[in-house]
Amino acid sequence: MEIRGRVVVVTGGGGGIGGALCRRFKADGASQVVVSDIDRQAAERVAAEIGGTAVAADVAVESDVTQLVRGTVAAYGRIDIYCSNAGIAFGGGPEASDQAWRQSWDVHVMAHVYAARALLPEMQARGDGYIVGTISAAAVLNHILAAPYAVTKAAGLSFFEWMAIAYHDQGIRVSALCPQGVRTAMLAQEGERSFLAAGALEPEQVAQAVAEGVRDERFLILPHPEVSEFFQRKASDYDRWLRGMRRLRSRILEER
Repeated sequence: MEIRGRVVVVTGGGGGIGGALCRRFKADGASQVVVSDIDRQAAERVAAEIGGTAVAADVAVESDVTQLVRGTVAAYGRIDIYCSNAGIAFGGGPEASDQAWRQSWDVHVMAHVYAARALLPEMQARGDGYIVGTISAAAVLNHILAAPYAVTKAAGLSFFEWMAIAYHDQGIRVSALCPQGVRTAMLAQEGERSFLAAGALEPEQVAQAVAEGVRDERFLILPHPEVSEFFQRKASDYDRWLRGMRRLRSRILEER
């Protein structure tokens, strides 16, 4: 899909990957960019910068997502590209709080479901549309220190796979963005000692990968090329891959 002339919505658009996506889509000729974020002021700052529209919304609340979609369609006639980008990060394993697990599920899975419910009828009627999900390399490679994050990201990827199977023949395209470390506020919370910091990309590099992936209509968008190699290793010898991940986890815990 060509970006020029398209109406685009980006959730979590007030900063990080989302902000970079908004800037990239506008630079590539999108006719309208709707910047949505739970932080209204952050959304307004990005919208003012690019000449877009700011909408405050909590993607974990279905009525907010529905209003975001309906409001955009009412204002601009359609949504061509919807980037379901918002995310949160909780570490730990089974001991992580129920709240951490529920919030992760709501933002990394149900937000995508709510978006699909709101978007699909209009996209199906037109036979055209694109849904991009910011998932994570953790969805395909796990995250050795953050079970709530890895588990819910994997569920999100599975939902996007399902949509790509179910709706492709109706003209709807689906992509899953799966980066490793990206220099955002989320990564900054972990600090420079994070095992993801060394190879972290700038948000603008990730946005470029998304723009290219949308044009090529690729399902899996991997800004870090090594993720593809690691994914293939996992598929070819699961037990060997698990042994390697156990060694990595042990080394990282020793260094902390």
